[in-house]
Amino acid sequence: MSGPIVPFGGWAGWRYLQRTAPEQQARAAAAPATAREIAAFRDRIGRIGSAAELVADRPLLKVALGAFGLEERLEARAFLRQVLDSPASDPKALANRLADSRWAEFARTFGFADPGGPRTRDPGFADRIAALYARRQFEAGVGERDAALRFALNADREIAALAARSGSDAAAWFGAMGQRPVRKVLETAFGLPESFGRLDLDRQRATFRDRARSTFGSPDFAQFRDPARREALIRLYLARDAMSAPAAQPAGLALTLLQTPRRLS
Repeated sequence: MSGPIVPFGGWAGWRYLQRTAPEQQARAAAAPATAREIAAFRDRIGRIGSAAELVADRPLLKVALGAFGLEERLEARAFLRQVLDSPASDPKALANRLADSRWAEFARTFGFADPGGPRTRDPGFADRIAALYARRQFEAGVGERDAALRFALNADREIAALAARSGSDAAAWFGAMGQRPVRKVLETAFGLPESFGRLDLDRQRATFRDRARSTFGSPDFAQFRDPARREALIRLYLARDAMSAPAAQPAGLALTLLQTPRRLS
């Protein structure tokens, strides 16, 4: 069978992926097309010294963007140069002003506009980006079989990263709100309607904090450093996502929700 093995959906599928992810990710990275892309990236990225050079090399740019889940903007060359030329230390730089925090991380990781020069020649840089890309490719393969599980895998990684960063609680919540896949998981897990995204951003953040407090006992985003909190969040997301499916089975879904603590203290 090609691609990831996803024999179940919902919580059972999530637990299966947690057990088998290392092996399945390695297999995804070894797939011929992905292996060729990674090999080319490792071979050439050390010779890339500017944003213009990276943007001009489509195969390398595909891996670079894919490592951050931003591959949908592959053809937006002028925009990508602006982002990559954004100084990480300048809050007014384009990458730091975009709502999706992945753009700031993308620019910061490559460092083309930093005083110390790009990080493309740093020891381990190519391996780090290759590993991120391989993981995203694995998640994309999972999404071809079960979109909800792809959202869950993405959210587990991104929420952990946001919670671990230094900075204000507001910045962490806004960072999560700015990533559409993460926002979807949070909105679904907390039972928020589609119209919620049209509210004022400060009101949205206040609502997320209120729902987090009522569910987990704390409104602080930093609580999601704890894998148990992220697991409970993902359980809620998968259960409520399944409830919206046409073929939902009420008894089984109700049991899943009942097994998820309404509040962790």
